Amino acid sequence: MMVTAGIDIGGTKTSAVLADVDGSVLATRTVTSGSGGAALIDGAADLLNQLELSSGLRAEAVGVGAAGVIAPDTGEVLAASGIFPDWVGRHPGNALATRLGRPVHLVNDVNAFLAGEARWGALRGVRNALALMLGTGVGGALLLDGQLYHGPRGSAGEIGHTPGYSHLDCTCGGVGHLETLASGRSLGLRYGELTGVTGLGGREVAERARRGDAAATSVFAQAASALAQAIVVATTMLDLTDVVVGGGVSAAWDLLEPPLTASLTSAPPVTVPLPRLHRASLSSTALGAAALAQPIRFEPIP
Repeated sequence: MMVTAGIDIGGTKTSAVLADVDGSVLATRTVTSGSGGAALIDGAADLLNQLELSSGLRAEAVGVGAAGVIAPDTGEVLAASGIFPDWVGRHPGNALATRLGRPVHLVNDVNAFLAGEARWGALRGVRNALALMLGTGVGGALLLDGQLYHGPRGSAGEIGHTPGYSHLDCTCGGVGHLETLASGRSLGLRYGELTGVTGLGGREVAERARRGDAAATSVFAQAASALAQAIVVATTMLDLTDVVVGGGVSAAWDLLEPPLTASLTSAPPVTVPLPRLHRASLSSTALGAAALAQPIRFEPIP
């Protein structure tokens, strides 16, 4: 049995899984992330070693998804948010390969998410797609002609920081970015502006929307409209057939999908068909990272 490992290095937690060729999770473990680049790398290596020891399994290869812009040719972290001190300039893949004594494939965490959905999840059999990760921020990744497309600097698909969606200030210092409307953080901020109730996150806003709160419902509709605009632009430019949505905000798919579909239908792409819309089907980015250690195997869409 071929076993691969996947590691998701996040700002607050690091997760690891061992998976077989069908994407079945054989073992998994999560720990609190360390602070600083060296601690993150050491913690990831120790986590996988402990997981293999406790399970009696050993992975032949390792995939790693990590936050930040990662150079596709060197594996260097080129940019990262402030919650990752001493991360920029590091080469986590090389460091982990040395620590673990086996091949390590490192990509941005949203690319790892997309790899998993293409290999084992909602995008099996799909060759051209956009992945959107709606969490604290908004991340994006591209599958083109059956391969993850990173771009020369590793930032291809990062649609969350493109402008034109609002007049609001973004956490990055820009104005009007998609992230100002479609992230979990922004759902809470927009709800607070409408109601005066502050300090809520996306989950709490979703709970209020399900109870019939008009302001909460409006916030989700606004997010869906912005996402539809982004999807139409990406689909038109790249001739994409499918879009998969993951991250914490996708847990409110019952609130997000209806207005998203309505917005796409009311203002569809002109030169290409509407893309198929999917909610992510896998349980973790770490499982997606495990797919990086295996080639994508295409299967017919049912």
